[in-house]
Amino acid sequence: MTAIDVSYRTFKVWQRNRDVFMHMWKAETTWPVFEPLVVLLGLGLGLGRFVELESGQDYIEFITPGVVAAFPMWTSIAEGGWASYNRMSYQKTYDAMIATPVSLDDVITGEVIWAASRGVLSSFYILIVALALTPFWGLVQSPLVVFTLPAAFLAGLMFGSMALLATSFVTSVSQLAYFVSLVIIPMFWVGGVFFPPEELSGTVQTLSWFLPLRHVVNLQRGFVTGDLHPSMVVDGLWIALVTAALYRAVLWSMRRRLIK
Repeated sequence: MTAIDVSYRTFKVWQRNRDVFMHMWKAETTWPVFEPLVVLLGLGLGLGRFVELESGQDYIEFITPGVVAAFPMWTSIAEGGWASYNRMSYQKTYDAMIATPVSLDDVITGEVIWAASRGVLSSFYILIVALALTPFWGLVQSPLVVFTLPAAFLAGLMFGSMALLATSFVTSVSQLAYFVSLVIIPMFWVGGVFFPPEELSGTVQTLSWFLPLRHVVNLQRGFVTGDLHPSMVVDGLWIALVTAALYRAVLWSMRRRLIK
């Protein structure tokens, strides 16, 4: 299985998560809108007063594509991590679903797609904020910005699969903190969100190329600014291949854990 298999039963898993979300959408919406606004204004304008980029670009313009890439990542990670662990271990939702004609692969695929959907929704919120600020600081510079949403979905599949893979190994929800501290936070800081990766030392710069977030940032930067590069094709293919590998891995790992 090299691609994500979607069936009617997969859709019903996704729909179940969507219905739960709709009951608490106000609480789930407030922070994803407020947080990127704080980051864009606080770092972009506050810290940006002391940052001078070699390109001459304003710092708030530079970090906008990074925020569009990084904050949906956090949403997909949270959904594939803590939320999925709760459904699997505490609420026993997985057990209930696989007692029906829904298979475990259907459940996991539905979870991955739901994590990606949450990432797209988070990306949409951030775009609304960025568009609202554009008349003042020119954050969105191209109509190609609409392609940030499908790019966010592809990235969400990758990060959701990554988080679910971590979830399949932990024995308590608190252990997910190790995954975040050792994998996600370093990637967040050196993945090209807050400063150009070219500014890193040679070894760290090479290592950063293998970080998933860096390729997502490259894609989103091209779509937000309209400055497209052939390297974006490589970024897209890299994300697709890593997503396929992670998806295969999480299916195997969840079968190992849940099928006795």
